[in-house]
Amino acid sequence: MKKALITGITGQDGSYLADFLLEKRYSVYGMIRRNSTENLGRIEHIRDRIQLVQADLLDQMSIMKLIREIQPDEIYNLAAQSFVPTSWSQPLYTGEATALGVTRMLEAMRYEKSDSKFYQASSSEMFGKVLEMPQSENTPFYPRSPYGVAKVYGHFITVNYRESYDLFAASGILFNHESPRRGKEFVTRKITNAAARIKFGLQDILELGNLDAKRDWGFAGDYVRMIWLMLQQDSPDDYVIGTGVAHSVREFATHAFETAGFDIAWEGTGIDEVGFDRKTGKPLVRLSEEFFRPADVNHLLANPSKAKAKLGWEPTVSFEELVRKMTEADIESYRR
Repeated sequence: MKKALITGITGQDGSYLADFLLEKRYSVYGMIRRNSTENLGRIEHIRDRIQLVQADLLDQMSIMKLIREIQPDEIYNLAAQSFVPTSWSQPLYTGEATALGVTRMLEAMRYEKSDSKFYQASSSEMFGKVLEMPQSENTPFYPRSPYGVAKVYGHFITVNYRESYDLFAASGILFNHESPRRGKEFVTRKITNAAARIKFGLQDILELGNLDAKRDWGFAGDYVRMIWLMLQQDSPDDYVIGTGVAHSVREFATHAFETAGFDIAWEGTGIDEVGFDRKTGKPLVRLSEEFFRPADVNHLLANPSKAKAKLGWEPTVSFEELVRKMTEADIESYRR
């Protein structure tokens, strides 16, 4: 039975990856920080089938001790300060966890279990102000947030350790991937949750930022299979994972509200734009300058041809199905 260590196991990707690895008959260890309040909701259904272990990306010795004791065959580094808006208000912490935390993991692996296979969760936010369309493994990075900058460091330090110490260290440059387990602070879940709340009269209106921002959105459950496949190859490499199709925030909101039973239409331009229900004339969405980033990323679109050729990458959930799945899950939650 292979042993896998997942950092960030309580997050969206970590929980789906744990589900997947358990199906593959792995012994799964989840690294968590010692907190006064535990946030284990996403893994409650598998709590008795995994082992939770304590360590911190900011504490080198705790990570080294953990890897020494577990001796994992595979290490999946998914933990980070991963919310882009927070990286503007907490740039130093973002750098410590999202950038230097990767180095601490690699150092611990190098000294304590150098024959492990390591996965680093890179991000499409590294492309930022994109220099070509679509973005592949060879597209130059131009990050537009402290989070994006930290992810670039984490990506290149993984490449550096692979080349310098002959470690099996791979990076997945994952484009936006969502699910009903997505945190409510992220725009996709913020939209689907608000659509459900407005449907049941628990909220009046949804405020959003840049409706024209486009993202390549896929289903997180599809993407963890690709993460695993990267570590099953004969040699480590970096892969872009995305659907190859981009949609705007406005499109996401339109599908979510239609799933919730509204007939949404858009009126106005710029900061004056409003989404309203054609049937009642009631406003559902309005823009707020509060939710515009200091430096925005306008259009991210993956070129996953390498992953398709080498890993057999094919997404199984369409954009429309993803939005419907998320919205219906939130509606059912409030219905209960």
